[in-house]
Amino acid sequence: MRATHPERTVLSGVNAEFLESLYRQYLADAGTVAPEWQGFFAALQREGGNGGAAATAAQPHAAEAPAEQVSLVEGQPAKQAAVFRLIDTYRRFGHTQARLDPLGRPHMKNPPSLALARYGLNEADLDALFSTGALVAPPRQSLRKIVEQLRATYCGTVGVEFFTIPDDAQRAWLRQVMEGTRNHPQFVTGVKRAVLEKLIDAEVFEKFLHTQFLGQKRFSLEGAESMIVMMEGLVEQAAELGVEEIVIGMPHRGRLNTLVNVMGKKPETVFAEFEDAYEVNDLTGSGDVKYHLGYSSDREIDGHKLHLSLSFNPSHLEAVNPVVLGNVRARQDRRDDRRQNRILPVLMHGDAAFAGQGTVMETLNLSQLEGYRTGGTIHIIVNNQIGFTTPPRMSRSSLYPSDPSKLLDVPVLHVNGDDPEAVLHVIKLAVDFRQEFHTDIVIDLFCYRRLGHNETDEPAFTQPLTYELIRKLPTTAELYAAHLIETRVLTRQEVEGLRAAARERLTAALEKTRTEKVEPVRDTLSGAWSGLARGIMAQGISLTEVSADVLRPIGRALAVMPEGFTPHPRLKRQLEQRGQMVEGKLPIDWGTAELLAYGSLVAEGFNVRLSGQDSGRGTFSHRHANLVDTTNGKDYVPLQHLREGQGRFEVIDSPLSEAGVLGFEFGYSLAEPFALVIWEAQFGDFANGAQVLIDQFIAASEEKWLRMSGLVLLLPHGFEGQGPEHSSARLERFLQMCAHENWQVCNATTPAQFFHLLRRQLHRNFRKPLVVMSPKSLLRHPQAVSSVEDLIKGHFREVLYEKEELPAGRVRRIVFCSGKIYYELLAERTRRKLDHTALVRIEQLYPFPREQVSTVFAQYPKAREVFWVQEEPKNMGAWDFVTHRFRELAGSRQPEFIGRRAAAAPATGSHRVHDEEQHRLVAQALA
Repeated sequence: MRATHPERTVLSGVNAEFLESLYRQYLADAGTVAPEWQGFFAALQREGGNGGAAATAAQPHAAEAPAEQVSLVEGQPAKQAAVFRLIDTYRRFGHTQARLDPLGRPHMKNPPSLALARYGLNEADLDALFSTGALVAPPRQSLRKIVEQLRATYCGTVGVEFFTIPDDAQRAWLRQVMEGTRNHPQFVTGVKRAVLEKLIDAEVFEKFLHTQFLGQKRFSLEGAESMIVMMEGLVEQAAELGVEEIVIGMPHRGRLNTLVNVMGKKPETVFAEFEDAYEVNDLTGSGDVKYHLGYSSDREIDGHKLHLSLSFNPSHLEAVNPVVLGNVRARQDRRDDRRQNRILPVLMHGDAAFAGQGTVMETLNLSQLEGYRTGGTIHIIVNNQIGFTTPPRMSRSSLYPSDPSKLLDVPVLHVNGDDPEAVLHVIKLAVDFRQEFHTDIVIDLFCYRRLGHNETDEPAFTQPLTYELIRKLPTTAELYAAHLIETRVLTRQEVEGLRAAARERLTAALEKTRTEKVEPVRDTLSGAWSGLARGIMAQGISLTEVSADVLRPIGRALAVMPEGFTPHPRLKRQLEQRGQMVEGKLPIDWGTAELLAYGSLVAEGFNVRLSGQDSGRGTFSHRHANLVDTTNGKDYVPLQHLREGQGRFEVIDSPLSEAGVLGFEFGYSLAEPFALVIWEAQFGDFANGAQVLIDQFIAASEEKWLRMSGLVLLLPHGFEGQGPEHSSARLERFLQMCAHENWQVCNATTPAQFFHLLRRQLHRNFRKPLVVMSPKSLLRHPQAVSSVEDLIKGHFREVLYEKEELPAGRVRRIVFCSGKIYYELLAERTRRKLDHTALVRIEQLYPFPREQVSTVFAQYPKAREVFWVQEEPKNMGAWDFVTHRFRELAGSRQPEFIGRRAAAAPATGSHRVHDEEQHRLVAQALA
């Protein structure tokens, strides 16, 4: 087909690939191109310099013009192409020359050139008319006006990275908003006054704390006060767009300011925390420092009610990110917010942390995954341009701290914090974009830190030149006030009145703190948690039995596939056997008991969410909770098809992430106490990839922040000769953190025990995390089975021992153990035909079952030998945890240790050595 004549060709993303191909053909062999195109490309080479302008104009997205709008300017095709190339470059790289740093420093050395000569243009062209293409401008404008608009839009106090976004609609939307306003809309007087008032409130609050509470850490916001303007703008814009809840995660810098000036926390409450004014009886748990505390409040904006939640978080920067997203997803699921536009996640970051912490990447990666999507997060990087004492050149390899977000191809809006109107514009744009496209968006708020990392720190030790600049710099409020006075929006007296009013409010609040009793904030059992209580786990047996009438239809659903569904041939028999197990024709194995537990809860109306690496099939191919049709690849999840009105069952194969996914599930459990929320590690050994979440959140959230969780951790554990990294879930670490009934640590050894343990999580009137040392080889062990009767009539038993099977009067030795080692001891005892050794399984290690263990000692009064047997080395496992508890209960019968000697690595890498060690400890226990 003959090419269109060049003078009628449109330069746009639509035909860019065609032009690029044709130009390359011309360069390879000009004679193969039509004569009119030969003349066109030759002219471009003469006027534009080696065809560079033409080549760039012909690339995808060049000029971003609809095909019907833009034609080459008659008589000067090279110049027009150069103008399009210039527009393109401003959009791509204008941010590198934007005025972003409040300290006036360029943020990039040797940025891409925007000089006219670079594009084959010159001063004489400034007053010539050119097509503007898709620029939000009149169809034809002088080059001078085109450049003025481009510089104002892309090189002012806002810089934008958006040209790598593959979605045409998103790019077009951003261009329309930014170029239409030149990234600096004109706000009315009332808005400008409100902006100044927020800046003054933020500044006065910090200075008030500084003078009233000398030497106390507060992690001041000074130098970044426009963050409060940004947060207030976010809240107002979200309310206008119908958002009902905002869940915020943020680090400690500026947190107190946000609590008071955005969340609405009373200043007197914050002052009471500074003065440590609460009485001991007013406090529950250990509490936490004031700049880690969360808060929730309700605000009404123009008649629209909006709930705000600020998540509690530790000093471990960015660790709260996935927790917030899980919390948001749970709220969306509970409200059936399928469009995900009613609940908005907002994550705030420090510049050094966003670039440096791996949790950031893990969290970003969850953004568009079906099981973890929340409809887009607004990320705000408070860019202090420094870490603790570390400058950017030493803390990241990229130009911007926001660069990790390029993983997602989302917009990044850089803004100068000393231009509060630009700050307000950017946050409104971000909220609008998120609600329109349901994807993440990142704001990089360029600011500075007026003080050190904390208020007692001297930053000039390491950054003397920077802090010389900062000392001379007026505050953002002072700069903006001067601007409003100069433009006659406000008078100097009005500005002083705003400052005086802010000081008076804080002074009155401090007086109230010192003269009246201020009650601590407690709001932990409201909302979704209504009806639950703070529980003591030693409350007796939880009834978890179910009737056969409940189990039978679940068994049928697991065994019988819908018409037309073709499971894998090797699974067909296993599925049929599940039905037979529920009918009592076969003993129930581990995988079936687990699915029956989930199915029974779902049938009762509870929701179940299981997430982890390969959790649908199960790492050890035992679960098969979701099945795949071998003919068409479609999924089928039997437990989603039990009956009308059932609860929701989800099993999610997670990304290869521990910290991000575990944090997400923990956050989910905080917001949805009536769902069974489970995170499964591929091997328990890998859980330490999420150690921060375990230590700082799961183990301690109720103690520190009064935040309960019913999260379940399934950690495959057991010594089977698979080496140091596939044997141990580090049981000892979980036991070391046990105190004040903060969680449960269990090692169930039968399918029925696991069934009741899972059901117990929701059949109590309180919630506690559950850590399970889940099995590997026991999944198919012929003796690790249960009967239907065990599920129908039983309950979880913290201790299992032989009440009737062994004559109590003959027992001379009690062997306590936990986990799969029991079956090896049992096999060896059976082989030796011993009837003087009792095997006792501790199924729940914490809370330690003191009463049941005492019963065991009473059951065998003639037993003088007591052993604790474990597979783990002596410095690992449960020995250090149980030994002193046994000593309190055993009287003169003090327990002895049998197991592997202390070691640095949990297990050997040699299967032969493993077998020898295992044989030795079993033999020693029964010698």
